[in-house]
Amino acid sequence: MSYSCPLNFEQVDSNVSRLNSLLVATLVILYFVTSNLFILYFLALDFILRLFIKKACSPLHTIASFIKETLKIKEKFTDGGAKRLAGYFGLVFVLLLIGTHLLNLWIPSLVIGAIFVTCSLLDVLFNYCLGCKIYYIIKKIFPNFMS
Repeated sequence: MSYSCPLNFEQVDSNVSRLNSLLVATLVILYFVTSNLFILYFLALDFILRLFIKKACSPLHTIASFIKETLKIKEKFTDGGAKRLAGYFGLVFVLLLIGTHLLNLWIPSLVIGAIFVTCSLLDVLFNYCLGCKIYYIIKKIFPNFMS
């Protein structure tokens, strides 16, 4: 059976999500250039606001929405559940980066960051969301996952 959307009934704008991924990748790269831990704290807070409070409270979501409106990019809807799971993965990556930074584990930090930036840029450049693909597989096995 081929991949199909939607997998749940919540739809999100894929273009806002992709701009958000670009902002996240940029901030992670900026963290590696500066080693400023507050960048990771900001990212963690942003993911928490987006996932557990309300998307509109997220500074990066607000910036991504503003960029989309300014550039007059058309809406393109995709499954919200898949993007939500990708957000959880992003939060885990950021928490792992914070942990490795605090423990002075630079090589694991670089590996985690490289994987995180690669996944974000796959979404930005090729509209290929790895978290969404994982979500699809999980939904096939557990149909009530994240319902």
